[in-house]
Amino acid sequence: MSGLRRGSVCLGLCLVAALTANAQTDAPSRRSGYHDMGKPLQAMQDDDMANPGMLWVGEGANLWNQRFAAADKSCADCHGAVQSMSGVAARYPAFTAGSDQPVTLEQRINLCRTQNQRADRLADGSRELMALTAVVAHQSRNQPIAPPDDPRLRPFIAAGEALYRLRQGQLNLSCAQCHDDNAGRKLAGVTIPQAHPTGYPIYRLEWQSLGSLKRRLRNCLVGMRAEPYAPDAPEYVQLELFLMDRARGLKLETPGVRP
Repeated sequence: MSGLRRGSVCLGLCLVAALTANAQTDAPSRRSGYHDMGKPLQAMQDDDMANPGMLWVGEGANLWNQRFAAADKSCADCHGAVQSMSGVAARYPAFTAGSDQPVTLEQRINLCRTQNQRADRLADGSRELMALTAVVAHQSRNQPIAPPDDPRLRPFIAAGEALYRLRQGQLNLSCAQCHDDNAGRKLAGVTIPQAHPTGYPIYRLEWQSLGSLKRRLRNCLVGMRAEPYAPDAPEYVQLELFLMDRARGLKLETPGVRP
């Protein structure tokens, strides 16, 4: 057996052992990862003066009113005050007019920029895109996640669920094995969450930055020793759509804070 394969097998065995350790008898009820954090992190998220993600919300509010030279339009010129976005983030991913593919909230913001403002597309994960996404999503804080009841979304949700349950990578793991089968158990001393996307864009202490759900999904794939999808791959949208449908009814917390 090669050294690489031995290392992968050992890592897989260690992961299984860690998942088994400190197992709880019953799976926890459906809940946000917020409830799996310690009190200090919960307090950081709850206090807007201490929540680092609010820095991006403030920057997004400024960008919302910024006009661009080509069309001389700001977001506010079309939509009014940013408070008009209340409830929007709770309904994405969704279809846009004339599209046959659902888009995420970040993708919708970029469509508005390129089509209506005639501005350059913001790079995935860029501070500006995270700021605009955060300020829009923040308007739906404490509102229930409510994906549209659109029959056109059903095959995309099904595709996302299939990806969620697909074993991948050198560790031959699926998302469901961690976040369904072992949610609430400990891995390396940390509680495994149910992976409900209630706080995105989210501030992670690990990142020291605000990041998207796509970034978290890529991290998970790397952790499974799987090849991440291409940055513009539809799989990310399908997974996000399934996860939002799976979290239906849970309240948005944007910007969330996590370890």
